[in-house]
Amino acid sequence: MLVFILNAGSSSLKYQLMNPVSKEVLATGLCERIGIDGVLKHEFTDGKKLTLDVSMPTHKEAIELVLKTLVEGEGKVINSIDNIDAVGHRAVHGGEEFASSVMVTPKVIETMKKLIPLAPLHNPANIMGMEICQDLMPGKPNVAVFDTAFHQTMPDYAYMYALPYDQYTKHGIRKYGFHGTSHFFVSNEARGMLDKKHNTRIIVCHLGNGSSVSAVLNGKCIDTSMGLTPVQGLMMGTRAGDVGAGAISYMMTQEGMTIDQTLDVMNKKSGILGISGKSSDLREVLQGMQDGDDRCRLAVEMVAYNIKKYVGAYVAALDGVDALCFTGGIGENSSLIREIVCAGLDGMGLNIDPTKNNKRSGKPRDIATNSSTARIFVIPTNEEYVIANDTYKIVSGLEK
Repeated sequence: MLVFILNAGSSSLKYQLMNPVSKEVLATGLCERIGIDGVLKHEFTDGKKLTLDVSMPTHKEAIELVLKTLVEGEGKVINSIDNIDAVGHRAVHGGEEFASSVMVTPKVIETMKKLIPLAPLHNPANIMGMEICQDLMPGKPNVAVFDTAFHQTMPDYAYMYALPYDQYTKHGIRKYGFHGTSHFFVSNEARGMLDKKHNTRIIVCHLGNGSSVSAVLNGKCIDTSMGLTPVQGLMMGTRAGDVGAGAISYMMTQEGMTIDQTLDVMNKKSGILGISGKSSDLREVLQGMQDGDDRCRLAVEMVAYNIKKYVGAYVAALDGVDALCFTGGIGENSSLIREIVCAGLDGMGLNIDPTKNNKRSGKPRDIATNSSTARIFVIPTNEEYVIANDTYKIVSGLEK
């Protein structure tokens, strides 16, 4: 089976063509600057890349271009669109309505539209991608895979906010969590690496421009750091993470900002960028720290400290830990962040091996010392595979 995987954003879309049974990826790519001018970056499995500057007034033209590129010219990897068996869509917010991936139907789209207030930037683009694919590839099954679904196993005492209860019953205000496909994939890989499917206590640190931590007990999420929206939790590339409501109110008063302006600051001008004043890219900030920039040093130490706090909290929530996992661009590539996070966690059974930690590899690996009672894994995530595999199982009738 060939699955066309689509992740539609507000002005961009990522795609991949994959056989989920063999895990073979035929092509992957990105459309950027949709509605502005348009750039398609298409990549083959052998690393060969193709870049096309083509006008993309809307997402429809972008998806049309991607499908054409897959079957024609330099980007060709299949003979016909008919070779595509199904489409799997990344869907950001499923609220409480979707605890698993589902076949896209008019009712599903209608429900997702009702959830737009919870994800005003993401859900409209996700829905648009689904409707366009249904239009361009009539008869092809479409499956929605939700970022929030994996976290729907959290108990109520973990996901509720201590606000008046009617704010939950009337508006659905609670913690939902995100990066669910990554947390599911990595925790499942960790269970395999532990060779232990039962009684597993796993903490996953998905660290990138957006970051989150989850506590996974026996394959089920029991807590996660992101909340109603992705701005809660860890300090991220441009997101503030956990900030007291009083500090937000005080900043608004002192700066004379509206709520929209404040949210813009918290989502786009805070985090690593806001503290360092240099960049949202941790690589540049790490270099700045090495060059003696004290604000870069502060940003790096804050990032690591915030992660460590959540790790400690989740060891308590899980009543111990069998494996601590690092994934995402930062988690997989920054040995220094892993080192700082793990420093001092010996009492929790987490002992990092400096030599193993500093070795680079694109494969899953254990970087704990041989004597460590808990394992420390670096596991490359594969959210696209989760989307493709869920699509395959639902379309094939394997998932009821």
